[in-house]
Amino acid sequence: QVQLVESGGGLVQPGGSLRLSCAASGRVFSGDVWGWYRQAPGKERRLVATVTSGGTVDYGDFVEGRFAVSRNNAKNTMDLQMNSLKPEDTAVYYCNAKRRYTPQYNYWGQGTQVTVSS
Repeated sequence: QVQLVESGGGLVQPGGSLRLSCAASGRVFSGDVWGWYRQAPGKERRLVATVTSGGTVDYGDFVEGRFAVSRNNAKNTMDLQMNSLKPEDTAVYYCNAKRRYTPQYNYWGQGTQVTVSS
């Protein structure tokens, strides 16, 4: 079993920056996809960014070049650098690791709160 632990959330003013980190304990395998998702109160969870073990990245449309996701396969960690934060970025941010092929898995972290407010 793998546990994902997020860190780095907090309160930031509009226009500010935060860096989220996700660390996995336990064994993960190449060929999986890690991602950041977020969920605001009363809204569905939505994709923020994903990164494959090969380094291919993808972002939600709302990111608009403000965020950058990175991954360290050797350390089993993933970061999300968030710049130019807006109040609408306020949400709980979740780390996810999933693999479609054997061994299949879909792990979630507990989430970290990001609040953008003056």
